[in-house]
Amino acid sequence: MAPDLILHHGRFTTLHPGASEVEAVAITNGRFSAVGAARDILPTRGPATRIIDVGDRRVVPGLIDSHTHVIRGGLNYNLELRWDGVRSLADAMRMLRQQVAVTPAPQWVRVVGGFTEFQFVERRLPTLEELNAVAPETPVFILHLYDRALLNGAALRACGYTRDTPNPPGGEIQRDRHGNPTGLLLAKPNAQLLYATLAKGPKLPQEYQENSTRHFMRELNRLGITGVIDAGGGFQNYPDDYAVVRKLADAGELTLRIAYNLFTQNKGAEAADFRAWTRMVQPGQGSDHFRHNGAGEMLVFSAADFEDFREPRPDLPPDMEGELEEVVRVLVENRWPWRLHATYDESISRALDVFERVHRDMPFQGLHWFFDHAETISERNIDRIAALGGGIAVQHRMAYQGEYFVERYGAVAAGRTPPVARMLSAGVPVGAGTDATRVASYNPWVSLSWLVTGKTVAGTPLYGERALLDRETALRLWTERNTWFSSETGKKGQLAVGQLADLAVLSADYFRVAADDIAGLESVLTLVGGKVVHGSGGFAEFAPPLPPAMPDWSPVRTFGGAEYATAHARGGHDASPVHAAPHACGVHAHGTAAWKRPVPVAEEPAFWGLLGCSCWAF
Repeated sequence: MAPDLILHHGRFTTLHPGASEVEAVAITNGRFSAVGAARDILPTRGPATRIIDVGDRRVVPGLIDSHTHVIRGGLNYNLELRWDGVRSLADAMRMLRQQVAVTPAPQWVRVVGGFTEFQFVERRLPTLEELNAVAPETPVFILHLYDRALLNGAALRACGYTRDTPNPPGGEIQRDRHGNPTGLLLAKPNAQLLYATLAKGPKLPQEYQENSTRHFMRELNRLGITGVIDAGGGFQNYPDDYAVVRKLADAGELTLRIAYNLFTQNKGAEAADFRAWTRMVQPGQGSDHFRHNGAGEMLVFSAADFEDFREPRPDLPPDMEGELEEVVRVLVENRWPWRLHATYDESISRALDVFERVHRDMPFQGLHWFFDHAETISERNIDRIAALGGGIAVQHRMAYQGEYFVERYGAVAAGRTPPVARMLSAGVPVGAGTDATRVASYNPWVSLSWLVTGKTVAGTPLYGERALLDRETALRLWTERNTWFSSETGKKGQLAVGQLADLAVLSADYFRVAADDIAGLESVLTLVGGKVVHGSGGFAEFAPPLPPAMPDWSPVRTFGGAEYATAHARGGHDASPVHAAPHACGVHAHGTAAWKRPVPVAEEPAFWGLLGCSCWAF
């Protein structure tokens, strides 16, 4: 049988033993049917075989995010203005002002995660006064990591927050000297206040949610992502909030492979949640595009150790062990894999006590269970996980919160957060992900840059050389090693005969670009099951059409997604309206920002034009 598609004239990184780099691949019925030399593969073409010359580009297996929130994120993607990768607060605020101008009442403008104040050259967040100056009537909600949300006056009114609104447990509504809310919401350390406030905003109708999910998937495809494991989330109820993604799956319109975990929603009734779900769905049920993956990342509310490094480490309540044990016994009895959110070693120690106790009575026998995050895990607990056959999924949250961690715990402690190299040496299955979208960016290349360079997005070095990963190992954590976490080892993650034909053709060579340029990579051609799901530049003709983002005022129509400003600064796209200042600043006499130039410290107008002026607030 002649192949359906042949890609050739490339540097194909297979991650498969025996042939680490090849010249061409052939794809038949959605799987790789040949991987090797072009002289052997090209003659197998038939009359209907499509041939794509990838132009000597680097080709890698499709990236897999082992911890993201794509189902929830997809429902809201078209509503959100992304500041991922924007390097100047001045630019970020110009984007915000432009979006405010087109957002109709009663809709909100939302910036929901994916950035940190340290990425801005100004090294700060906007003030509440600046938000109110830019948006006096349109509600604005800005979520910064797990620590705070900024609301303008219109958003406070829309939420109904007044001087009589009490502080919820674990959160603070900051007030002025008269007791009135200022607009600053703080996690102390529980982020529930932040998320509950976001949930008060208007939602898209189902037709728009379907469109939004398709745009979010295409955005991930643009970055080379072909598969994800969805970790559930608060306010993400099963099965109701899965209706959109299930409808797209049934219609064959998913451009990602999604394995989903179920996240308990009812504090005090977690075991009842999982007992009910074990009667509704079984792990592995579904298709190669949409399948159930088990429980978590929340198993019981009492085990949640919120990772706000601006606040002291929270102590878990004394009843945590009993509640967790009840749920784990339900899962083991029903042969459900699970994942558990755990930031701190102290939390991991207590959870492992429970796991070991259950294992003595009910052996896990190859169940794939793992911890998420594990920033401060100890060597002893790494070895305990290895002994129980568990894994660890790490995310690049320290790339966004590293400066806060150093401030509280010191540089030495930050140097092993998390100790990925030590995990690998212990033989523990380790995979990488983002925990997007509400904290870190969904951009996988920012994670890969963090793994290789050890730097935060602001450029702060966190780790010594021994803690850094080489580029191939880091890539494996984003591809074949992540398949363990969805129980799909050998099915995908490599360019190998018989595996699912998922791959990404990169904009530059991951193995040759400067380490600090890794974060700027993207895919110019992405395939899932041998089908093109994204193409740009010379490959745009292969890309399937995508309807415009809905509604017509969506930020996605104007600004796209992650790394928008950075991409335009590199000259990779048409000039951004964000960077085209309509007039020179009347305060500092500069025109537009001049990226990538030496800082003109001796020339005041040029200095402010380069580093980002606050004149957008006037």
